[in-house]
Amino acid sequence: MGKKKSSQNPKPQQEELLSTLGDFTKKENWDKFFILRGSDDSFEWYAEWSQLKPPLLSLLSPSTSSSSSSSSSSENLQILVPGCGNSRLSEHLYDAGFHDITNLDFSKVVISDMLRRNVRDRPHMRWRVMDITSMQFADETYDVVLDKGGLDALMEPEFGSKLGDQYLSEVKRVLKPGGKFICLTLAESHVLGLLFPKFRIGWKVTLHCVPQKPSSKPSLSTFMVVAVKGDSSVVDKIVSSFDHSSIDCNKEQIKGLNTALEAENEVRQGHLDGSDLLYSLEDLKLVAKGDMMELSPGRRVQLVLGGVGSLFRYRAVVLDAQPQSLPFSYHCGVLLVPKTRVREWLFTSEEGQWMVVESAKAARLIIIFLNSSHSNLGMEEIQKDLSPLVKLLEHENHDSGAQIPFMTAGDGIKHRKIVHEVTSKLTGQIVVEDVIYENVDEHLASICPSKEPVFRRLIFQRTESLVQSEALLLNERSEVCNDENGRKKSTATAKSNLKEKEKTKKSQQSKIDELNNNVVVDHTFVASSYHTGIVAGFTLILPYLESMLRSKKKVETVVIGLGAGLLPMLLHNCIDFLQIEAVELDPVMLSLAKEYFGFCEDDRLKVHLADGIQFLKNFTISSLQEGDDIQESISDSSVASNLRRHPVQKFDIIVIDVDSSDSSSGLSCPAADFVEDSFFATVKDVLSEQGLFIVNLVSRSPSIKEVVVSRMRAVFSHLYCLQLEGDVNEVVFAANSNMCVMDNISEAALQFQKLLKFENPERSQGIVDMAKQIKRLK
Repeated sequence: MGKKKSSQNPKPQQEELLSTLGDFTKKENWDKFFILRGSDDSFEWYAEWSQLKPPLLSLLSPSTSSSSSSSSSSENLQILVPGCGNSRLSEHLYDAGFHDITNLDFSKVVISDMLRRNVRDRPHMRWRVMDITSMQFADETYDVVLDKGGLDALMEPEFGSKLGDQYLSEVKRVLKPGGKFICLTLAESHVLGLLFPKFRIGWKVTLHCVPQKPSSKPSLSTFMVVAVKGDSSVVDKIVSSFDHSSIDCNKEQIKGLNTALEAENEVRQGHLDGSDLLYSLEDLKLVAKGDMMELSPGRRVQLVLGGVGSLFRYRAVVLDAQPQSLPFSYHCGVLLVPKTRVREWLFTSEEGQWMVVESAKAARLIIIFLNSSHSNLGMEEIQKDLSPLVKLLEHENHDSGAQIPFMTAGDGIKHRKIVHEVTSKLTGQIVVEDVIYENVDEHLASICPSKEPVFRRLIFQRTESLVQSEALLLNERSEVCNDENGRKKSTATAKSNLKEKEKTKKSQQSKIDELNNNVVVDHTFVASSYHTGIVAGFTLILPYLESMLRSKKKVETVVIGLGAGLLPMLLHNCIDFLQIEAVELDPVMLSLAKEYFGFCEDDRLKVHLADGIQFLKNFTISSLQEGDDIQESISDSSVASNLRRHPVQKFDIIVIDVDSSDSSSGLSCPAADFVEDSFFATVKDVLSEQGLFIVNLVSRSPSIKEVVVSRMRAVFSHLYCLQLEGDVNEVVFAANSNMCVMDNISEAALQFQKLLKFENPERSQGIVDMAKQIKRLK
């Protein structure tokens, strides 16, 4: 931690002396240190009296003392000096007129030496052997607690903040109202990370820089943090008494200080603004959040749990459910959210969190957000560490002996193997993985050649909780499954969370390895339920499709968002009169689709590496007119000939399946630009009169869905939707003309099934079933 060593000349025992200070938190080390040092040789941390005298005497003078019981005489000011060591600081203060001083240290050696050294000249000064993390004093005993390096010594980085946290809690307890905690510190980031929040609520904190001795080169500066005990619910920003840019000290030291100060003041400003903030349990008791021992329906509080007595710190949110007609299943429950899912809207937004509370059926739900620091721990270890912490948040309204259940927002994966990883400049880190689920739908298990089918998944690390694409893998010699089963895109609801008895990891690994050696993707199996829903929506334009088939014309189709290419391949294989243009912005996606998901182009399926919005704009009338003007203005014939020109063309089907790069906004799909009014106007311009516009809408927020639908309604005359059961996906269909098939959608679905080209007609049954569920949006 960069302690300042004595500047005195080395002594014969110097090497052995310094070796005793390997761990500043051990009493035995300090005993040995003081024995070697001797009783008359003072050891001053950080700063000498000549540097400390002006600011200390100013802070301790009667005119600046705000303690409610302070006498006008400095002689009666009760001062506590914890971790005093053999410093002469207390002696200097005594000689300056402050006689009511109590010095503490857990080293009996140094307390005995200091007592002998001062008993005659300073008879009123007290010396006690005591652990400063557990002081034997009554509450509100002292006017001043003066710390000269004690907190820093307890905050050795490798030993964590437990001792420092305990010590500061004791400081707060023994100080009188209006009392001052004066902390001399090197202001390292891990120290300020504890000190600033600990004195956040109910304390007025100022920061000072102790003047340095003249030096030829910048060295570590000593800072003075002063915290005055005030109103228990007031929050003030920390004020500095010096210009941070003009300090002549170590650059890294002042950089760390500034970063910590800015971060803390940002949090404090949030308190002043009434923002949604994180509290420690200690702070929660000081602010107006009600009695946590009592249920308060609708209350939501964010907390930081851990520190003292626990291995780790945890970000948490506590929610008290609204009353319901049926009794709650649990009086209090804990939901662990793994790192891969913490950015989901369901867990990050207040609206989503209340949805989780409702489904958990707990009167009080404590949601715990895990992070990378917990990645090497098993759930049993995390639960063991958390149990005493969540017990403190248990309310009183429950039967004695009732247990607090721990639940996990898991992904249902039994075994996973990473097949390929790549980082794209546009998409970020992308993972191709093969997985075996803990459970598969009974119907799927009955029709596949394997009892444990293997799925290949495409995952974007920016939205780890969403499976971008998912395909069923088969050995080339395997029999293709005889039916189609709609699976869901969101891993939150895609697979059953009920666990079957697992087979050994060795057998699972060997199964995946076997497939990797001789694998094909089954393009006739729809692993995503929203893909099934998209195809089912084609039923809405059944008369138009039939007329195009009779006239042997191609149905012009655009799919924006290639993914692994599974949807374009499905459309290509099952509807042979579609002319499909797939548009993908990221060339890395096209490479992955071809190499790992069996995607291929032909005369009916083409890929355009382009921006999807601009691709459609290029076909609008206004864009074509601009293109004519540009071409006329270009004199170079070679450039003009290379300028892309499109005939006036309308598309019959336009599908938007583009994920959002920021799912925390509440809209996971499509990206925000694809739900703007201007884009909907572009689509209307290039959509044929009998055409169909399809949007895969993924959001758990009803309000966000309402906004998107209202924007579409302002542009298109007729809207339809398909809500996928138990999923967050909703497929929205828009058309320029009324779809008469809605008068008998079931019969139309059966007619549409005849247009689908599956080797086994039963594979299309899922599409028919979904088509029957399409509803008109009013």
